[in-house]
Amino acid sequence: MKKNIYVLLILCTTISGYAQYAGQASSNMSAGGGGGATGQIYDLMGPISERNKKNADMYSAFQGSPYISDTFLPTTMFYGDENMGDIFYRYNALNEEIEIKKSNSEEAQIQSLSRDKKINIVTNGKKMSFKTFTTSKNSTVNGYLTAIIDGKEYDLYKRSYVKYTEGKAAANSFVKAVPSRFSQFTEYYFQKDGINRMDEIKLKNGQLLKLIDDSKKAELKQFLKVNDLNIKNEQDLIKVFGYLNN
Repeated sequence: MKKNIYVLLILCTTISGYAQYAGQASSNMSAGGGGGATGQIYDLMGPISERNKKNADMYSAFQGSPYISDTFLPTTMFYGDENMGDIFYRYNALNEEIEIKKSNSEEAQIQSLSRDKKINIVTNGKKMSFKTFTTSKNSTVNGYLTAIIDGKEYDLYKRSYVKYTEGKAAANSFVKAVPSRFSQFTEYYFQKDGINRMDEIKLKNGQLLKLIDDSKKAELKQFLKVNDLNIKNEQDLIKVFGYLNN
């Protein structure tokens, strides 16, 4: 049974998989690099190993990378609470896709991890899984979040993603061409216990206070002031949510 589940989990994402979620699969292409539909079709273009070979030469001329780490890293995969074993993964943060291999050899087949919300992998001791969340612009999006704090009242998540910006050719010999580039970004989300919604945190102390229950606002404002915290700093943000969960 365990072997059959594992085979199921590593199958490439199918069109029906997208229908399971309320939001749209995230597309991080800029206006110069394609739209949401293009991003989804790109995810369905056959085996990853063939796709990567096809794109290798094209990406070499770009600045940055669509991956958070270009190398495959070791991780443990879970389906719910069941340990499914150790694999190697690489996160394509442009397409919100986790690529996996059974071993880290060059010959090992690369496959796409199914976008099943029961699947999670462990990265730096934290669980990363496919979620539905709401951005600060009130858009409902599907993508991968890493749990930073699993609290009794508030959970805190981190999202790492990549955007593509198309380059510009030199207008004349006096102007340098601008190469296409991949740029990495980070967002943070929280979920209150008992609420079926994850919201983005704008990284300003005043904006966070607007998201917190009225009963906690005054004491949190004092906590931020006394401890001279700025939630633009991730460690300060973690301290704040640690305090909220006390």
